[in-house]
Amino acid sequence: MKLYFYGGAGEVTGANYIIECAPSTSSGQATKIMVDCGLAQGGRLAERGNYKPFAYKPQEIKAVVITHAHLDHIGRLPKLYRDGFRGDIFATHATLDLARISLDDSVRILKDEAEDLKEQPLYTEADIIGAWKLTHGKKYHEDIIVTPNIKVRLNDAGHILGSSIIEIFLKEGGKNIKIVFSGDLGNPPTPLLRPTEFIDSADYVLVESAYGDRLHEDKSQRQEKLRKIIENTIINGGTLMIPAFALERTQELLFELNSLVESGRIPKIPVFIDSPLAIKATAIYQKYPDYFNKEADYLIKSGDDLFNFPGLEFSLTTESSKAINEVPPPKIIVAGSGMSEGGRILHHERRYLPDPKSTLLIIGYQTAGSLGRRLLEGAQEIKMFRENIPVRAQIKAIGGYSAHADQAGLLAWVGHTQVSKKVFVVQGEVGPATVLAGKIKNDLGVEAKVPQAGEVFELMK
Repeated sequence: MKLYFYGGAGEVTGANYIIECAPSTSSGQATKIMVDCGLAQGGRLAERGNYKPFAYKPQEIKAVVITHAHLDHIGRLPKLYRDGFRGDIFATHATLDLARISLDDSVRILKDEAEDLKEQPLYTEADIIGAWKLTHGKKYHEDIIVTPNIKVRLNDAGHILGSSIIEIFLKEGGKNIKIVFSGDLGNPPTPLLRPTEFIDSADYVLVESAYGDRLHEDKSQRQEKLRKIIENTIINGGTLMIPAFALERTQELLFELNSLVESGRIPKIPVFIDSPLAIKATAIYQKYPDYFNKEADYLIKSGDDLFNFPGLEFSLTTESSKAINEVPPPKIIVAGSGMSEGGRILHHERRYLPDPKSTLLIIGYQTAGSLGRRLLEGAQEIKMFRENIPVRAQIKAIGGYSAHADQAGLLAWVGHTQVSKKVFVVQGEVGPATVLAGKIKNDLGVEAKVPQAGEVFELMK
């Protein structure tokens, strides 16, 4: 049995792993299954790498299991199909619904990117349609039999709607091995989703490490911090811009804003959700209330519409997005993308970043090289739309809204699992991943390694 690291090793994005398992008998070929097939994100070098040929033959992959619907975990699935993959794709029903709208939304953006990079488009609408004919929606804790010697099980990761921790059970040559992929782990408690599930035992674990070297702010204070930032924006007569990921972060913000408005803790001001993808994703969230935690479930059953309150407007069309400019401040604009690397948020940033009365609020992870990261690190001027834009607006951040577990959460999750062999620390920049690996070794007494892209490991019982 072998484990291949093709992405997500030494970097946050681009998750892509393959397990190779020989059949239980001496006859027949080894089976290869894949976990995630994501886009590398964050800067031109990362983007260009997405266009390189796969380092393996897609037609040899028996099945793909998806942890969740973020593009850095599913963004190259249509390319995999285009290049010859015809196996099965497994994920939760909610993940497949969210992944489909995310990929459909990405086609135009990737086409523009390909033209800029002088490459052929990564994939087309036809490739998405073809790949989706191979998908199978599954429930949490349901046994998925890939082959007689490979079984898969999905567990609730609490990261975004439908996100999964993947358990893979392998049999080879009389040996039984269990390997666990964390995907991205949630940061409970969250306004909407159930807490991250723990895994009792495994031979090998792959754990994410986006925040492997730091702790989040106190989550109990995040709504109050949001309230104060909104209050200051109103007093200043400015515009509050919130670059938000369409999946989960926007829905959490709607939940929090709904609470603040309905309790009278903030006055009624215009709130715009200026993201077609986020609007479509919110409809999918409404479709799957069974994934919600007890508090959200109680509010729904009591008749509260979690995603609707006075002053809220959804800007689906280009015309309605442009019309936001005509609404005088104070106002709140929530728009994608979450790292300010594209989408409608850029138009609002160009308009309001030079305004000292306005505020840009960052509430999600900003990968190295992204525009959001540069703003967070104090850039005084940025370039967008071939213009130099001065940054005079206030730049604020609330870490408590992160959908990723912090170092303490990651250690608690790994520490719950009885790991017999090794932990691989993945999906983090080298620094945070190395710090987390050291903590796992020193605090938990478990062997831990930060793999490099392209490395292959023999899985031994």
